[in-house]
Amino acid sequence: MRQHSGIGVLDKAVAVLYAVAEQPCGLNELCERTGLPRATAHRLAVGLETHRLLARNGDGAWRPGPALGELAAGAADPLLEAASSILPRLREITGESVQLYCRDGSQRVCVAALEPPAGLRDTVPIGSRLPLTAGSAAKVLVAWADPELQRSMLTEAVYNERTLADVRKRGWAQSAGERAAGVASISAPVRDQQGAVVAAISVSGPIDRMGRRPGARWAADLVAAADALHRRL
Repeated sequence: MRQHSGIGVLDKAVAVLYAVAEQPCGLNELCERTGLPRATAHRLAVGLETHRLLARNGDGAWRPGPALGELAAGAADPLLEAASSILPRLREITGESVQLYCRDGSQRVCVAALEPPAGLRDTVPIGSRLPLTAGSAAKVLVAWADPELQRSMLTEAVYNERTLADVRKRGWAQSAGERAAGVASISAPVRDQQGAVVAAISVSGPIDRMGRRPGARWAADLVAAADALHRRL
């Protein structure tokens, strides 16, 4: 769950930005996602559009605007800076798609991704918001999350509490056909300087290539990449 600043109009504007980032939408759906009154949602969306933080699709739906990318380009994120040197090497070793996920409330967000130059691949665009109920990265992020979040996820997840315990014990997670049919993945936790898990680094690709137990092949390389990220942080 996102934090509240105590500044009502700011929190509402941020809620609008997140709602549109999830998927372009019109006013009715924006109201449903944010819980804001119609007039308030419209006023905030139009204001954000004026500042180019939102823009419109051809059908009139709001989508993230160009100013967001311009602002992001000037932000220095140590995690992304570290990933820019680690992910290419991991892609080279595995020949598969690689991603970096961070948790945002009850979702995970792809903050970095690289795809192999050719062949069938698992494409996860940067900015994609995926559930924490399935997939190897979800298991990693939930395994080291607070107990309250774990309990809320386990009510709908394809994995169980024993699975999370196994993930914590061996230091990585794997999945086959959980998030998307025909896709396998393996993920490991990325820790900050204090040892807290701040992200999950993943390798994903077709089950036909990676197998239903990709950990047997790529666990060592993935954990080494996660350790390299930790050292750079």
